[in-house]
Amino acid sequence: MNRFQKATTSVVVAALMAGGGAALYAQGRGGPGRGAGPLGPGRGFAEGFALGQLDLSDAQKQQVRDITQRHRQTMEPVMQRLQQAMMAERAAVNAVPVNEAAVRAAAQDVAAAQADLVVDRARLHSDIFSILTVEQQTKAKQLEAQAQARANERRQRAGKPPKGQV
Repeated sequence: MNRFQKATTSVVVAALMAGGGAALYAQGRGGPGRGAGPLGPGRGFAEGFALGQLDLSDAQKQQVRDITQRHRQTMEPVMQRLQQAMMAERAAVNAVPVNEAAVRAAAQDVAAAQADLVVDRARLHSDIFSILTVEQQTKAKQLEAQAQARANERRQRAGKPPKGQV
């Protein structure tokens, strides 16, 4: 698997995990207790929100369920289109002799499907954000910033060689 295929697969897996996590949280399958989500107490999430840490009201939880369900219906065909585009790209890449036009067209199809998926995820994020109170929105932004800082720190550590090696 080449680098592009790995990156594309990673994007699809991340999107599926985010959508699945949001669905699990919204359905309340995370277990008992305040903010119990698919990742444990206080760790529920949906598209960047740590919903379990925002003290959602029952009405807000129902709205998240409804929003998630609505977006799942619109995102599913896009994810199927992405999967088909990735398979077509794989076939074009593995064709002998190389047909550059076919590879480029297949790569463009993958990119278009990825872009559509990112737009759908942004809409989901926006729709969920819009049902939060001002205080919840502020806290959500803080939690997102903290998560981004942790991710940047992990990336920096991953780029450094282990101690004792040059």
